[in-house]
Amino acid sequence: MSDPVAALKAHQPGHSFLIAIDSDGCAFDTMEIKHKECFIPNIIKYWNLQAVSKYARMAGEFVNLYSKWRGINRFPALFMTFDLLAEWDAPMARGIKLPEIPNLRAWAEKETKLGNPALKAYCAEHSAAEMPDIHQALAWSVGVNKMIEEVVQGGLPPFPYVRECLEKAQSRADMMVCSQTPGEALEREWAEQDMEKHVFCINGQEVGTKSEHIAFASEGRYEKTHILMIGDANGDLKAARANNALFFPINPGEEEKSWQRLYEEGLDRFFAGTYAGEYETALIEEFDTYLPATPPWKR
Repeated sequence: MSDPVAALKAHQPGHSFLIAIDSDGCAFDTMEIKHKECFIPNIIKYWNLQAVSKYARMAGEFVNLYSKWRGINRFPALFMTFDLLAEWDAPMARGIKLPEIPNLRAWAEKETKLGNPALKAYCAEHSAAEMPDIHQALAWSVGVNKMIEEVVQGGLPPFPYVRECLEKAQSRADMMVCSQTPGEALEREWAEQDMEKHVFCINGQEVGTKSEHIAFASEGRYEKTHILMIGDANGDLKAARANNALFFPINPGEEEKSWQRLYEEGLDRFFAGTYAGEYETALIEEFDTYLPATPPWKR
């Protein structure tokens, strides 16, 4: 079935449990290299922030890696990076003019499939003279993808205990990738590690939001307490809660310990029906301490 949304909606369970797994920063240690070597250098390049590159790096890294917004889609993350710079006296004292992106913001508010295909289609409907910011955004996003393909290669392995968890769960749960990374990169990275065999589908940003991924695949087919989202960011928790599903956090900086805990106790509790309640609450409270809302220069 060529339509990935239709394919998800047509999914028929092979087991009574469903596990959705985020990829970048969760299953794979790819967040740091992608953002520090690909996303942020291209923000500086394409949006002419060379004069405040130090501050742009700090703002971009905070949004994408070290805050409660970790893991959000690239376009909202771009807006937040610009907004943090606008509120920060030090870079603004350099006399820079930040990019004006009203059309891009308006597009992102309406569009749920926040990826290059949807943006390319939107650009085709509006000329660069009419909406220069959306064309600039597409050029930036294409440049990011090209650099990721060049830089993130060689088959980066998953975090320790990821394979063990997949192998342990595969006889009892249907599993899928639930990510805001472009689908092409996800398919390549999971195939390089021979891990795609464990999941029935790989969902990227082109399929919609993470909440939609879970809803499309599960609605009316799984009990809510039989659905588990595994993720490393608040957006993953929100996707789980939007579907009344359970959430297992992969704590940033403590990924191996988190996956080991899932392997040694979390999955057993999930399948035994003892996961919800005090156990999940304690995990989420701990997870919340890892991701601040206030950047360090404001504290």
